[in-house]
Amino acid sequence: MLFSALPKAQGLYDPDNESDSCGVAMITDILGRRSHSIVVDGLTALEHLEHRGAAGAEPNSGDGAGILLQLPVELFAGVVDFDLPAPTADGMNTYAAGICFLPQDEDSRADARARIESIAAEENLEILGWRALPIDPDGAGVGATALSCMPYFAQLFVAAPERCGGIDLDRRVYPLRKRAEATDDSEDEALGVYFPTLSSRTIAYKGMLTTMQLPQFFPDLRDDRCLSAIAIVHSRFSTNTFPSWPLAHPFRFVAHNGEINTVRGNRNRMHAREAKLSSELIPGDLSRLSPICPRDGSDSASFDQVLELLHLGGRSLPHAVLMMIPEAWENNTTMGPARRAFWQYHASLMEPWDGPACVTFTDGTVVGAVLDRNGLRPGRWWRTIDNRIILASESGVLDVPSAEVVAKGRLEPGKMFLVDTAAHRVIP
Repeated sequence: MLFSALPKAQGLYDPDNESDSCGVAMITDILGRRSHSIVVDGLTALEHLEHRGAAGAEPNSGDGAGILLQLPVELFAGVVDFDLPAPTADGMNTYAAGICFLPQDEDSRADARARIESIAAEENLEILGWRALPIDPDGAGVGATALSCMPYFAQLFVAAPERCGGIDLDRRVYPLRKRAEATDDSEDEALGVYFPTLSSRTIAYKGMLTTMQLPQFFPDLRDDRCLSAIAIVHSRFSTNTFPSWPLAHPFRFVAHNGEINTVRGNRNRMHAREAKLSSELIPGDLSRLSPICPRDGSDSASFDQVLELLHLGGRSLPHAVLMMIPEAWENNTTMGPARRAFWQYHASLMEPWDGPACVTFTDGTVVGAVLDRNGLRPGRWWRTIDNRIILASESGVLDVPSAEVVAKGRLEPGKMFLVDTAAHRVIP
């Protein structure tokens, strides 16, 4: 595993048996109003989930913390020293950006960057520029263990020649990211690359940090120009696992509390399907994207990788989530025929990814959460008078006076809670 102290399988130890248990929260402006206050609220909620995370013998080397936001285009416009293309007529970003974990060694880093730029050219993508991402490990007080495997942080900006945007651009950059991250078992891990996100819609700031360290480590998060209408945050407790920089949450679409206990079978089924994968929307031969879910990732990472494929392959994100986390429908005699047909059809395409698990997710427009059919991970939500939704694995992540709460509830097994910030509505 890149940027990790995770050892290889040896003796009685097998990294495939690792799992984690965590705290998760999402803050959303229902009306889609981008503001720095949503980012601040997300970071505040994250700090209040400190007890759900963990650290080892060093209290300043955390198991992981992170935040997933809408792409902060206002910030990037003011900090990069190259031109960024204008959005489309309907407001979609026409460039993708993402943080890239690169080797600390200068020569290896140069090789990795050259490899990324070469793949981009092969995929007919234009590299707009690189930004040396500001970090402050000393100010954040990052511990020695986390520092020993910390990557170099760069930010990549890329566009398509035809200046497409939104999910169309994300489909174009998906092969770039998958190919850049691909590693061979015989390859020196120092040449490895990892993108927490590479998207025109969202960006993740995360690492092997504690919840308190995250905003100090990434100065971008404290910049008033960092605006978003959505924030998903996560505090990781790697129960019997080795922490690492890439395995901190959120991933590209999800942050997850719990574990996927069927993950070995799910991965095996995905590997068996890879030879038959095809898509009219994702360009080129999909065999170059294999493996879809490498075995060195966590259960959450594998879930996110399969969800990404389903979404970019043409399904809406909520649709793809429901394919992977169905409700208990087989013996439900009160279920209507149309709903039963939905589950029956998708059962032939995808086996359940069973937890216990509470999964929050976003594509930058819709944001939601779902509890798997076991129903053993809590999730509570509040709607406030100023049209915010707060959803978390427990109460009290934000101090909201009861007079400002207009509705509240909890996640139910197999049921989805969804907010559409474009349509300005909640879909409970």
